[in-house]
Amino acid sequence: MPKSIQDHVCEEHMFSSIFNKYAKDLHNFLYYKFGEQLHPKDKVQEAFVKLWENCAKVTPDKAKSFVFTTANNLMLNEAAHQKVILKYQATKPKSYTNETPEFLMQENEYHKKLQLALANLTDAQREAFLMNRVEGKRFKEIAELLDISTKAVEKRIYGALEKLRKDIKEL
Repeated sequence: MPKSIQDHVCEEHMFSSIFNKYAKDLHNFLYYKFGEQLHPKDKVQEAFVKLWENCAKVTPDKAKSFVFTTANNLMLNEAAHQKVILKYQATKPKSYTNETPEFLMQENEYHKKLQLALANLTDAQREAFLMNRVEGKRFKEIAELLDISTKAVEKRIYGALEKLRKDIKEL
């Protein structure tokens, strides 16, 4: 009685037999071709994940070709990515600015004033102000998060702005 030929690898025993049969050879192939630094074990796993995702499309006789091709392409993509990383690391950031020392000193002083002024705000004002200006949240979103009305949020933020202007001018 002839055994029925399966047309895909979606069955667990078929998939695991393919994995057991080809995983070590695939790892060795990738290791010999690309070395350890590109993580061949990870690429073997990713190739078999892709096989599982496409199991209905891949027949058992094409499974070996599929995983080897997929893993090879994953390694080539990783190698290209590493080249981009190395190229980026090779570019040196500029070590100079067009800002004068006086400007840098004024900027530093202003930053200190701002931090002191923020510290002088009430907790409610500071929380609402920072959620709006730093996190970019809208008044309605802040009101929902703090469980208060939108008007209360507006009052807190506008009060914080007034107090900040006053405190920064005084300092």
